[in-house]
Amino acid sequence: MRLSAFVMATTSHILEGQWRHPEAQQHRFDELSLWTDLVQQLEAAKFDAIFFADVVGLYGNYRGGWDIFATEGLQIPSHDPSVMISALGAVTEHLGLAWTSSVIQEHPFTFARRAATLDHLTGGRTGWNIVTSALENAHRNFGLPGLTPHDERYRWADEYVDVVYKLLEGSWDDDALRRDKAAGVHADPAKIHKIHHRGERYSVEGPHLVAPSKQRTPVLFQAGTSPAGMAFAARNAEAVFMFAGSPASAEKITTTVRAQAVERGRRPEDVLFFAGLSFVVGSTEAEARRRKADFDEHLSIDGLAAHMLGGMGVDLGDAPVDTPLKDLHVEGGRGVLQAVIDSVPGGDPTIEDMVRYRAERMRLVGTPEQIADELERWQDAGIDGINIINHVIPGSYQEVIDGLLPELRRRGLAQTDYHPGTFREKLFADGSGRLNPRHPAAVHRGAFDDAPR
Repeated sequence: MRLSAFVMATTSHILEGQWRHPEAQQHRFDELSLWTDLVQQLEAAKFDAIFFADVVGLYGNYRGGWDIFATEGLQIPSHDPSVMISALGAVTEHLGLAWTSSVIQEHPFTFARRAATLDHLTGGRTGWNIVTSALENAHRNFGLPGLTPHDERYRWADEYVDVVYKLLEGSWDDDALRRDKAAGVHADPAKIHKIHHRGERYSVEGPHLVAPSKQRTPVLFQAGTSPAGMAFAARNAEAVFMFAGSPASAEKITTTVRAQAVERGRRPEDVLFFAGLSFVVGSTEAEARRRKADFDEHLSIDGLAAHMLGGMGVDLGDAPVDTPLKDLHVEGGRGVLQAVIDSVPGGDPTIEDMVRYRAERMRLVGTPEQIADELERWQDAGIDGINIINHVIPGSYQEVIDGLLPELRRRGLAQTDYHPGTFREKLFADGSGRLNPRHPAAVHRGAFDDAPR
């Protein structure tokens, strides 16, 4: 199974409140040394990747405002992860470096230039997590009147990635960059092409300003599991990142997306799946439970609730955390709230029950043998890797390295060394550092002949 560290350049990412734990160092997110030390730790342990989440706006209001996000450090302040990639690439040799960028935050021409530059600087080790941004504040930050409707966001993303593909895959021939000092020819203009894209949202003439990197296009991640999101993944994703409450829930997604990918001319193995899980490892089950209880003392129920329902656009008002969910009155998002109520076992869940259950569903607690048994069930459900959520940085990853990795390696569930080559070559067995010919981006190779006249 591929192993990736799921992080964010912020203090409070997923398991809110843990930054207060005595072992936690994530409050130092604005110090480069925190991240350079972490990636070197991960690479020494032969992790496949580090994966940076990101947002470009606040979550929806909680109790009538957004004070809690600042108080909790809940994804504000947060730094741009793409700016960090070259620095992390400079202190590593093999680790994949994936970051999140939304289609709303940057013009595709600028993004393609940034992505290609980073792939050059890291020797072909980058990945792009394609998101459409589901936060209303994020859309307002980029001049939009409000949240763009869900399916329209994916139509937007379809055009966005097509522009990026045309630039990265089609604008330069492989041998266009010559750097021939004797002939005085740096690049062959006949092998550099304008793309002349004209679409609903974008008009891009080209050419791309960066010559092809080792991968040309970063490894493509995607995280949406709605019907529109899964259709987008089936067309575009090489790796899908998901939160699923169980192997059975995960299997529904892996089966659906892979079937849709085959319908589009791809193969099931063209799409990998990473589940978001956290681990609490103990030499005995009792030790693991004691450690879990220690972490639970630092969980912020308000922070978890603000993150969870704020992302759904539901404001809990001034309801105390012991309020039964069925007693909440919301003007919008009632269907979403009812779905949450139905998902929590126990009959009549409260706000606190809901958010604690959400945290529990992402957590495996036990001995290395018990956790490895459970991971084998996730693997049987079509999961190829784990995006490991941390309680504390760097301790959560050291706990996995020291406690869990030896058992995973004993079972053949974790690599003992790196495959040579690019991030894509390390993830896929076909030996190519480029997108395979079944990917829709491949149609743009050799498709443009607009060279200077």
